[in-house]
Amino acid sequence: MSIREKRVSFKELLEKEKGVIAPCVFDSASARAAYLAGFKALCLSGAELSMAMDGLPDLGILSLPELEWIVSRITENCPLPIIVDAEDGFGGPQNVYRTCKRLAAAGAAAILMEDESEPGFAKGVVEKNIIPKEEYWAKVRAAKAALEGTDCIFIARTNVLINTEEGFQDAIERCRGSLEAGADMLLINQLKTMEQAERVSKEFPDVWRMFPDINQSVKQPTMDAKDLYPLGYNIVTMHFLMKGAMVGMLDYALRVAEDQNNIYPRDDMPYNISGQSAQPFYPVQEWLDLEAGFSGIHNTFWGDKLDLSKRKK
Repeated sequence: MSIREKRVSFKELLEKEKGVIAPCVFDSASARAAYLAGFKALCLSGAELSMAMDGLPDLGILSLPELEWIVSRITENCPLPIIVDAEDGFGGPQNVYRTCKRLAAAGAAAILMEDESEPGFAKGVVEKNIIPKEEYWAKVRAAKAALEGTDCIFIARTNVLINTEEGFQDAIERCRGSLEAGADMLLINQLKTMEQAERVSKEFPDVWRMFPDINQSVKQPTMDAKDLYPLGYNIVTMHFLMKGAMVGMLDYALRVAEDQNNIYPRDDMPYNISGQSAQPFYPVQEWLDLEAGFSGIHNTFWGDKLDLSKRKK
């Protein structure tokens, strides 16, 4: 990635791509990993951000200033368009207006907001806190007013259960009302199967749609993102980066605690990176060259050269 690379909007991306995977990220390092792996979009997970930034469970504890800060940090040095999980918008329509204004200014390419008050069903709480449809649609209108004149799109999310016909029809009605209120994209958060995906596709054939977190558990049917694109799902999200990070960190940490030295991580060479530093995963030389253009003093990065073909087996 060039440090001068221009960030694209979702509108620009979806004009060129039939569908994209947006892996769920939680900081600049996870965004960097997604970029290096070749993904073309990101989704900032509220759950994983809460765990990573504050060490807190996903119970709606995260604040708007924290969310705004991490969005600005990620987007400053990553050109991929990012969906920001804005939870319930941090309150009523006035709060939603302010939330969306600030997140768009921080660099959000899309804002995702649910029709549930915190803490909600998505947080693993037994009782759902779904808000009335009209109340949610007012928040959608506030969000769209806040985003007017920007490239940031709004994704309406409903968390209602769709395992009954009544629940499915409620979700469809909420989505239709959200579109009328100005939403650019729809997300029915309880989609789990291809059959459900096909049914929703027939209800909204010409509308941008997002499919949530495929293959969440072994109890769900296994599916591939490429099978959802022909049904009109433009964005598919997946959670794997935080688990991957924790597994890798624990692998190193447990070994160092056992050996009482850092030889194991030092000598491990995934992607041709030896030693203790993660600097080679970042564009160090580009920053040195940038400085040289100002100072006339040229320096060369001493570290290993990243080689993504040398994957750890």
